[in-house]
Amino acid sequence: MMNDFHKVENLKFDISKLQNALKTVLQRKTYDDASGTKYIACISLNQIPGDPDSAKGENVKGIYWTKPNSSGKEEVRAKRINEEAYTEFVDDLKDTYFKEVYDELSKRFKLGRVRILLKEPRSTLSWHRDPEPRLHIPIITNPGSIMVIDEAAKHLPADGSVWITNNLKYHNAFNGGEENRVHLVACVLDYKFN
Repeated sequence: MMNDFHKVENLKFDISKLQNALKTVLQRKTYDDASGTKYIACISLNQIPGDPDSAKGENVKGIYWTKPNSSGKEEVRAKRINEEAYTEFVDDLKDTYFKEVYDELSKRFKLGRVRILLKEPRSTLSWHRDPEPRLHIPIITNPGSIMVIDEAAKHLPADGSVWITNNLKYHNAFNGGEENRVHLVACVLDYKFN
């Protein structure tokens, strides 16, 4: 089950530059909570070319499946997003280190939406699955920030490493700490888990 957490070899970013870039971004933008759903608050780094609305509101969520109650019946939530259309880095953040990171990731992977995701202290995501794997670069974290896929739990350290997680399986993420957990998260459209 730990194979559902894949550390990308020979790819690492400067964590201090990531953290400084985050400070710059937070001086310019606030987290978009998609009309009040705090568990997915984010700042979008890319958009559909020429369409800044594609990086706001309901477009920061995207379709997912969940089993919300004891019946175990799966339900679909949110709307399907055309991930392949997200090919333009947002203009007002092109001078940050995130543009360099985005360009390097784009050379190696076919990306959909790329976002800075916030998980507030003492909060969790629902038990759900997504339509594709996710790439994670932890920027700020703490020992109580854990991701669970199926029955395997793992803390992803904020050291510049790049992880791909098998979000096709049921999973969640929780922040049991007392500070924000912030990851750069990208939808990866061309990655297959064994």
